[in-house]
Amino acid sequence: MTNAERAAADFIPELSDRLDSINRRMAAACARAGRSLSEVTLVGVSKTVAPAMIRAAIGAGLRVLGENRVQEAEAKIAELSEVSSQHQVRWHLIGHLQSNKARRAVETFETIQSVDSLKLAERLNNFAGELGRRLPILIEVNLGDEESKSGVETDAVLPLAERIGKLTNLDLKGLMAVPPFFDNPEEVRSFFRRLRELRNEAQRAGIVDGQFKELSMGMSNDFEVAIEEGATFVRVGTAIFGLRN
Repeated sequence: MTNAERAAADFIPELSDRLDSINRRMAAACARAGRSLSEVTLVGVSKTVAPAMIRAAIGAGLRVLGENRVQEAEAKIAELSEVSSQHQVRWHLIGHLQSNKARRAVETFETIQSVDSLKLAERLNNFAGELGRRLPILIEVNLGDEESKSGVETDAVLPLAERIGKLTNLDLKGLMAVPPFFDNPEEVRSFFRRLRELRNEAQRAGIVDGQFKELSMGMSNDFEVAIEEGATFVRVGTAIFGLRN
């Protein structure tokens, strides 16, 4: 057993406790919002996490994993292919995707949550067609107009959704956002509400179909508020795996 595997084995009890706690908090947030826990999927953010630790998390019940970089994910997914297949693990790209890595992303991920331009969507559509698959995607929205973050501006969401909806090899599932960080989760609530409103506006406008319902929002510090505001994916890293460099 390697040192990494020993560390992962030692961490399994704590990891199980953390996942249980997160699931209880998710259930409580759903109850407050009058929602079912089945409406919300926990995405474990595994960037920079060693494969041995990810394997332990899968063993503890984590079934959806989110990675930020294509190259890092490729190596992990290859190493964990057997356990991923056994437990039907789904891998999502949640970080910014450069157009020149579009093919590799289509080959690697089940879902891409971070589409932020028509150019990128068209490339993903072309590669998905070449590979004979339909690719689920989300549009990333820059809710806080932060220069340091990717995503389309809010007023560009509906036009982009309409254009992407016409691409035959993509399944446009909804919206994703990384709002500004606040120590007090309540200060993020208005951003989560705005993302929900954008999804609803697109639905009312008739420019998307019935599968356009997903809202990927909320992280370790604020996922409960995100659930109360309609999140269907919450992306949690630190609360599962601990602080990383």
